[in-house]
Amino acid sequence: MTSLTAFRGRPARAARRRGSAVTPPWLFAAPALVVYAIVVLYPAVSGVVYAFTDWSGIGADGSFVGLANFATLFGDEQAMGSIGNTLLLTLAIVVVQNGIGLLLALGVNVKLRSRALLRVIFFAPVVVSPVMVAFLWKYIYNPDPSAGLNGLLGLHVDWLGDPSVALWSIAGMVVWQNAGYSMVIFLAGLEGVPRELHEAAMIDGAGTWQRFRYVTWPLLAPALTINLMLSTIGGLKLFDQVFAATNGGPGYATETLSTVLYKQAFVFGKYGYSTAIALVLALFVAAVSLVQIYYTRRREVTA
Repeated sequence: MTSLTAFRGRPARAARRRGSAVTPPWLFAAPALVVYAIVVLYPAVSGVVYAFTDWSGIGADGSFVGLANFATLFGDEQAMGSIGNTLLLTLAIVVVQNGIGLLLALGVNVKLRSRALLRVIFFAPVVVSPVMVAFLWKYIYNPDPSAGLNGLLGLHVDWLGDPSVALWSIAGMVVWQNAGYSMVIFLAGLEGVPRELHEAAMIDGAGTWQRFRYVTWPLLAPALTINLMLSTIGGLKLFDQVFAATNGGPGYATETLSTVLYKQAFVFGKYGYSTAIALVLALFVAAVSLVQIYYTRRREVTA
């Protein structure tokens, strides 16, 4: 009887020992949270504070100036022009990049022996550094009539030196690099479309365009949402290609909010003003993204 009671008591004592040795789950995340707070949260919060000062980046934190930096921003013709350039670039990138990405996805989704190789080729530019892409396209956009794109097409265009063409030349190089990324996302959506639906539509007499419009396109809604969001955010904060290819020139023809932010901070030393620009850019990107997600999610539901 005593041995039986002792045997019954062992599991309870073992459970208590195991319970006392259990480590709270939040302790495992604590080191990462501390690093995240130091590297991300603290700079973000301090940046918001500096946006209301005239800090020069050196010495003291500067004096409080209220909304003066934001008034300067919205009264600066260069900054307002950069907002227009940013919106035009974003619109061109979103429309053309996703259009080409969808066409590429439809093209390599068919049964071809070389489709795996084609996917690799179309996706390859995505993994190249944006700065390297900019220098490559600076060579392609050589204004010499016998070199680069001019020599290939028989034209005489100063692709990066003509204010009326430079902005669209930047959009072209960005689309060339990132269309493969949109293609991969659309491919993932295409592979999720059940073949039975296409077969049923074919039996009902639907042609290729009708199958795409009424079967494939509605089921691509989640992939389209992701692509629109990523390309929009990428276009709104575009910096690398512009800075490496034109540095915002000629004049201010390709200036974006990101390049204005960089110059105000690291060329003119106006860190308070530059953080105000960064805050406006962040809020603008967040607002556009939320509106876009809202409408695309509604399309997913109706589809």
